[in-house]
Amino acid sequence: MREFVFDIRYDAGADPVMDLLIETPEARSSAFLCSTADEALWRLDRVTGPESVVDRATALLTGEAYDALSISDRPCEGRRYTDVLEDGPQASVVYTYVDDIGRCDAVPLITNRYVSGGVLFEVTRHGDTERWRILLEDDEKVGMLYDTLGGTLRDGLSFRFEHLSDATESPTNPLSSVSLRPEQRSVLELAAEEGYYEMPRETTLDDLADLLDTPRSTVSYRLRRAEAELVAQFLSST
Repeated sequence: MREFVFDIRYDAGADPVMDLLIETPEARSSAFLCSTADEALWRLDRVTGPESVVDRATALLTGEAYDALSISDRPCEGRRYTDVLEDGPQASVVYTYVDDIGRCDAVPLITNRYVSGGVLFEVTRHGDTERWRILLEDDEKVGMLYDTLGGTLRDGLSFRFEHLSDATESPTNPLSSVSLRPEQRSVLELAAEEGYYEMPRETTLDDLADLLDTPRSTVSYRLRRAEAELVAQFLSST
């Protein structure tokens, strides 16, 4: 497995969550992202630091006005669902799922244009720097990805390449030591079997709902919760 690592630097005023981190050096944020298809992705953010900063960051991440995905001036369009998985005085974990994406310049979706096969995204935020680590199987078109990312950034953001090399750390198996509810596991397993996570998708939520004889909204909720549990376990183990 290869890793493509780069930084995006933020000027003050370019992003409200990054502004909190710039103003509070002891605060940090980490995130894990995955694009399940060209029109859907999810993100898990963990924020640590003083209680006031964690509270303000959590409010931004769960609010309708904040776009944590787009790196350009064009906001991401799509249906958005958020859930606070952990809410402590000095740490919070927020799960975000977006589907029916129309136009979106998110790093995972841009990456999908050039990279095939398995791709994972790890992000750390500290001060004015957002550090991206993309784990991928095929780096043949990373040069084109590099050019596109650098040319897509909105004003106030700057790109700095760090390295492209064999992965320095193997990704942790997110399935290890995870206890899912039976109804969550069943819908997750069926989704994988039916090709829901293939690109392009080989099935839809409506198809899964029909197979399970369960309302579409229930299937969607159970799937999102199962994905969130897996990603939370991944972050806690890394």
